[in-house]
Amino acid sequence: MNVRRVVPNFQSDAAEASREFYGLLGFEEVMNQGWIVTFAPPSAPAAQISVMTADKTGPVTPDVSVEVDDVDAAYAAVRESGAEIVHPLQDEEWGVRRFFARDPNGRVINVLGHL
Repeated sequence: MNVRRVVPNFQSDAAEASREFYGLLGFEEVMNQGWIVTFAPPSAPAAQISVMTADKTGPVTPDVSVEVDDVDAAYAAVRESGAEIVHPLQDEEWGVRRFFARDPNGRVINVLGHL
C-alpha cells in the first residue's frame, strides 16, 4: 500500500480568513465543498491544508486525512490491528471511499482513496 498524500484538517468556521492567510503563503483554493475547503500551492499540489466546519457524514471532524492507493487493504489492516474504527468504510458522494480510525495518540485519521 502506498500513501499518496497527507492533509491536516483544521476544524474552523473561518474559511474566508483562512483563504486570505494561506494565500499570503502561496496557497490557493483547490477544492470547496461548502463544509470543507482545501488549499494547496501551485508549485506543490499535494502539499495541502483543509479547513472544515464539520465532517459531512462522519461523527467527528478528522484531524488528518491520509490518501492511500488501496483503501480496502488499509481498512483490513487497521481492523485486524484492533484499532478503533470511528466511521465505517463507505463510498461518499464526492468521489472517495473512506473510513475513520483513531490512532494511538487519540487522533482521528480519515483514510481515503479516490473512486
